[in-house]
Amino acid sequence: MARKGPRLQQGIQSIEVGNELLVVLAAASRPLTLKDLAASARMSAPKAHRYLVSYMRLGLVEQEADTGRYGLGEFALRLGLAALGRLDSVTAAASVMRDLADEIDQTVAVAIWANHGATFVRWAGVDSPVSATLRVGSVMPLSRSATGLLFLAFLPERRWSALLKGELANNVRQRFAPQSQAELEPTLERIRRQGYSRTSEFIPGITGIAAPVFGFDNTLALALVTLGYSVGFEAEEAKIRAALHRSATQLSRRLGADPA
Repeated sequence: MARKGPRLQQGIQSIEVGNELLVVLAAASRPLTLKDLAASARMSAPKAHRYLVSYMRLGLVEQEADTGRYGLGEFALRLGLAALGRLDSVTAAASVMRDLADEIDQTVAVAIWANHGATFVRWAGVDSPVSATLRVGSVMPLSRSATGLLFLAFLPERRWSALLKGELANNVRQRFAPQSQAELEPTLERIRRQGYSRTSEFIPGITGIAAPVFGFDNTLALALVTLGYSVGFEAEEAKIRAALHRSATQLSRRLGADPA
């Protein structure tokens, strides 16, 4: 008698159909109109709209108030962060960041590149307003934070060009600096040369330093970040920077990289 193949489990077809919308949104680099979203998911606009209403109630999708376009919502981000938190690179970083926080007595965080940019996924260290202001899930400005600048310096431009363009346009509206990519280039060159980024301008009174952690293919895997009150932090900055570099190098080697 021939062996039977694996038995197919019965699922809920409507969930599988609606999932096409989430797949399209996850692949999109920007929020989409209902028309474009429905077309990409190969369904009618009225049908897509019914799914989107339910997904918005669940927090999987959000709609821009001014444009009516749709993007992934807060709960989708939380799901993504939970999945990313189980990746080997982030898991491997946990013990390193705790040891670093204990050594320098400052807040330490891990950031990865996610759909919305430079995003904190792990946090350790002293209890302070720093950890209350910046928490797991926070997305850092690319042009004004140490974390964001590090990703700009070490990731290929194609990964961040669209996000940076939108942020710089907002900088112009808000009268923040920098306001063009050309203004950023000397800073990015310096970060690549020195191997870390630093800023005390993003949040007044808080200084942050970010160091790159590389994966087995020697491309940027994540950022190891330490930050604290500027007065005490800057008094110990040389020690903190050395410890951060040592920890980032240790983690890079653990992930299979060959850091210089």
